[in-house]
Amino acid sequence: MNRITVAKGDGIGPEIMDATLEILMAAGAQLEIDEIEVGENVYLKGNTSGIAKESWDTIRKNKVFLKAPITTPQGGGYKSLNVTTRKSLGLYANVRPCRSIHPFVKTKHPKMDVVIIRENEEDLYAGIEHQQTDEVVQCLKLISRPGCEKIVRYAFEYARRYNRKKVTCFTKDNIMKQTDGLFHQVFNEIAAEYSDIENEHWIIDIGAAKLADTPENFDVIVMPNLYGDVLSDVAAQITGSVGLAGSANIGESCAMFEAIHGSAPRRAGQNLANPSGLLQGAIMMLNHLGQNDVAEKVENAWLKTMEDGIHTYDIFDENTSAQKVGTKEFAEAVIANLGHEPKTLNKVSYEESEPLHLPKFTRKEPKSKILKGVDLFVHWSGTNPDEIAQKLQSIENSNLKLQVITNRGVKVWPNGFEETFCTDHWRCRFAISNGASVESSEIPNILERAITKDLDVIKTENLYFFDGKQAFSMAQGQ
Repeated sequence: MNRITVAKGDGIGPEIMDATLEILMAAGAQLEIDEIEVGENVYLKGNTSGIAKESWDTIRKNKVFLKAPITTPQGGGYKSLNVTTRKSLGLYANVRPCRSIHPFVKTKHPKMDVVIIRENEEDLYAGIEHQQTDEVVQCLKLISRPGCEKIVRYAFEYARRYNRKKVTCFTKDNIMKQTDGLFHQVFNEIAAEYSDIENEHWIIDIGAAKLADTPENFDVIVMPNLYGDVLSDVAAQITGSVGLAGSANIGESCAMFEAIHGSAPRRAGQNLANPSGLLQGAIMMLNHLGQNDVAEKVENAWLKTMEDGIHTYDIFDENTSAQKVGTKEFAEAVIANLGHEPKTLNKVSYEESEPLHLPKFTRKEPKSKILKGVDLFVHWSGTNPDEIAQKLQSIENSNLKLQVITNRGVKVWPNGFEETFCTDHWRCRFAISNGASVESSEIPNILERAITKDLDVIKTENLYFFDGKQAFSMAQGQ
């Protein structure tokens, strides 16, 4: 018997959760349930996180959380509970299987069977944003070696466990050479340890195009957080419907399971919603708990129901469906099919196995780190780069010389183009010209000089070499 935490959520959440739990219990799932309240009602009580401390305690005690979709109120500083839960509990791996069930649900991709494994904790979802000037805001993209190693290794271990043949990595490291470059580098390092599994890498734009056009050429795809968020929804939709996809969020000690769709408040309380997405998440939960026989029984019954053409409104098609049913009736049909298997679709068979647990990340020996300069980000409302360059050159010291000025990443000094449009946000690079290093005390010295010249420095970034390798980007056009 496994004790789990359940949240029925908002909108259609209570209806699809009731349907899902009814199916699980009818199939013989060994579950004890602690229900908590999260989402809109909690937000509107003044809790900007959408969850109470007592609910956190329950989730952390039970380790497994089955969550229906929730509504996050617009405005007011409310934070996404999904993102908060994933990051607070260390749920680093988001697993989203996307499989077509042609010909019973209409799709242009009848042979599609892709699993997207998305890094879940960092990237732009670190959520660190600042307004820096009147005209410019920034969002910090954070990619860590531990984050890359954990998610890439999980992807290969998942492929091995479930007899997948290939793992593909998507990044944009032709542009983001430091952040996405690290993700790609770690992918190559770990792929070398799995000679039994094919590996490949695609730049995200052409990779996304290929996924949308010929998804049958992919098997397991691993990628950073934002790309995975976008493309997992695309992949689910081209199988036939986002409403059919479930999601697992896996950490070293806790796990959360859910549908990938939202709370759809306009459909709430009408007995219309399709519980399939949440049911798929629950099937993944059963596998995680080691209740593989029940997971197998439920999924085969669901596939049989799809084959029988018993469909909710969102996937009903007069040419392929036999009966349009509501949420409750769909659950009843799945229950009636427990113990039966699909005839056209491939039945599932889950081997008895323990949850997929990876070793904890082991920190490597630190690299040698040498300071080579500093980028000053300056708020200045002028438009002529030569004017600000003249001010900046007046604050140079014997080691740190003004090397380049950029605006929105493009070099505008020296030898910039007058056609380049400039905002009020200027990156001004001071660096040492020879092979020596800079003393850290020289950075505040430059800042003190900037103050005397009325330069509004809003941010600094030190420029380092690690193990002799430059660890900062060059300007576009430099």
